[in-house]
Amino acid sequence: MTGDMATVTGNRGLVIEEPLIFEQGSPAKCGVDLPDPADKPDRLGGLARSGAIGLPGLSEPEVVRHYTRLSQKNYAIDAGFYPLGSCTMKHNPRLNERMARLPGFADLHPFQPQATVQGALAVMHHLSDWLLGLTGMEAVALSPAAGAHGELCGMQAVRAALDARGEDHRRTVLVPDSAHGTNPATAALCGFKVRGIPGDATGRVDVAAFKAALDDTVAGVMLTNPNTCGLFERDMVELAEAVHAAGAYFYLDGANFNAIVGRVKIADLGVDAMHINLHKTFSTPHGGGGPGAGPTVLSAALAPFAPLPHVVAEGDGVRLIEHIEGDMQPFGRMKGFHGQFGVFVRALSYMMSLGRDGLRQASGDAVLNANYLMARLGDTLTASFEGPCMHEALFDDRFLKGTGVSTLDFAKAMIDEGFHPMTMYFPLVVHGAMLMEPTETESRETLDAFCDAVLALAAKARAGDAAFFTEAPRHTPRRRLDETKAARTPVLRWEPPAPARAAE
Repeated sequence: MTGDMATVTGNRGLVIEEPLIFEQGSPAKCGVDLPDPADKPDRLGGLARSGAIGLPGLSEPEVVRHYTRLSQKNYAIDAGFYPLGSCTMKHNPRLNERMARLPGFADLHPFQPQATVQGALAVMHHLSDWLLGLTGMEAVALSPAAGAHGELCGMQAVRAALDARGEDHRRTVLVPDSAHGTNPATAALCGFKVRGIPGDATGRVDVAAFKAALDDTVAGVMLTNPNTCGLFERDMVELAEAVHAAGAYFYLDGANFNAIVGRVKIADLGVDAMHINLHKTFSTPHGGGGPGAGPTVLSAALAPFAPLPHVVAEGDGVRLIEHIEGDMQPFGRMKGFHGQFGVFVRALSYMMSLGRDGLRQASGDAVLNANYLMARLGDTLTASFEGPCMHEALFDDRFLKGTGVSTLDFAKAMIDEGFHPMTMYFPLVVHGAMLMEPTETESRETLDAFCDAVLALAAKARAGDAAFFTEAPRHTPRRRLDETKAARTPVLRWEPPAPARAAE
């Protein structure tokens, strides 16, 4: 900090400059006072530590203050608007959190006898009923841990079904350009060859190119709907009929299910498998990498190949099936136990508190809010495709042409205005993409404040003040970082500074 902004400490009021915890600690400090251990025989085989462990030593108040200050530097949905596209960063009702923390749910152990966890199994069974009712599908696997894991589950079921038919020559999967990036990765992981399908001028699948790619080597298609451009694929039924006529299967990426819950039964679209991100559609905090859950619903054609375990109602209770019974042909297991149970509780609480009519309204409000952004910003920013969008609005950088301001510069300036930036440079099929998903939980007042800031920044860029943007952000604890270098050469371990050498 320099000039008139400088302070002795480097702090700015309550925005406190926070060193690394290693830089604050010293070996002489400790938050606990433990007695010296009694002499015991050495059972470490000569591998006892001979030097310091290298952990910082701090008092309890220092530890608490350090992590409290770090938490205050984080941006989160509880602090403000989070318009990340294709991420559904919405408010999570605290009721659902409270339900997940009930002792009867939070204190379970996966090795308990089934007779002692009938309530938990009933939750899983009830959740399964909701998911099947909302999608119209035949079976559901609850165990996948999150979205990409759910994709893996669906495509493994596809492969098992093809192998059961003796059609191991079908090893090509069609993936439209507007699909999520995990789709081709999942197909490749399952041993399939990926063939891309271009989009048309409206941002949707090119139907003619899609049909031309279908032959007897195609195992299936992985399509995202609403797609990554925030648009509904209007030709779903026609595409599904073509896929089935070719003897292949139709996988739908359900990461954007939040836009169509209660309005479309995906079974009516001809879908054979779809994963559902409970942590995006049905309320679980998922920023920072978790937790998540990706149950996969399956059609009648794929239901026999669903992985174990699954839950069935039986008599007056519920039973967890963990071994092959009857005509089952499971391809295996997705994980060691039964899925992300805490997320199941949150999702079921969300569904039951809103009801079917509430879920339908929520998806409608998500689409309404995105189209409100499109309407307010569309005359200034450049929309990538014409017409109404679904749950997210997609713009590109054409409105910045000739200003010397990039999408990244614009996003950094938004941080100074108190908003988390929208998703940048994604989807890849749009140059300089700016993808915004307001979700259903934001008020019109919040959206107006966001739009006012975006429009003001756009006017500033067009006025020729490029330096304002290239120097942003100014008001964050750290200024603009070299993100490319940080990703390619991350410093993952703190090293103490080398001692100064004595003059010779």
